[in-house]
Amino acid sequence: MKVILNLVVLVCFVANLSQAQDRPDPNVPQGVNFEVPEGWQVRLDHEMEDAIIGSKLDSSDVYFVNMTPGWHITTGPAGIFYHPSNTASGTFGIKTELHFFNPGDRNREGYGLFWGGSNLDGDAQAYMYFLLRNTGEFLIKKRIGENTEVVKEWTASDAIVKYGDNEESSVLNVLQVMVDEENVSFYINDEKAATVSAQGINSDGIFGLRVNHSVNLHISDLALAQRD
Repeated sequence: MKVILNLVVLVCFVANLSQAQDRPDPNVPQGVNFEVPEGWQVRLDHEMEDAIIGSKLDSSDVYFVNMTPGWHITTGPAGIFYHPSNTASGTFGIKTELHFFNPGDRNREGYGLFWGGSNLDGDAQAYMYFLLRNTGEFLIKKRIGENTEVVKEWTASDAIVKYGDNEESSVLNVLQVMVDEENVSFYINDEKAATVSAQGINSDGIFGLRVNHSVNLHISDLALAQRD
């Protein structure tokens, strides 16, 4: 029995190690730099049969490319962006670094991360998401299929760095989600923005990015985060 148990532990360790090695590295392009990242998936909120996810800004509905360090996304339609190897379960943290460019007249469009993703290519898609917008507010929601449920309504936070007319390039906001058995905590630029009960929240699954309409974003990091 001891030998069998040790074998099971070894198999689990090797599987976890292999998955970790497959996670996309922001410092290494998945495929060719300035081309659409290989192995990534994009799901738009509303199906568009002829939608172009491409590396040509002028001719793509969604511009999505490797741009080390990280990736660059400029949306038309809203959607989620993920690599199937980016999974987390149990007690964990997720962190992303988001550089937000001039929103023009789309100042209220949200951007951020999602976690707990399952069935992301089907009708029963499910995930949690944590967004902020350039009005200085954040949002926490749950999606199941085509339905969404508010966990925490748009809420003002002084921790959010907003893009202003005097900015030359972009502003950086760092988002983190920390999950344990009892709570899920949310951080913006290392300041705790909210804590909610883990009850009723399925946090195990795929994590990635959620970007709403007409957002110009560079993501310099998306990874599991160290917990204290």
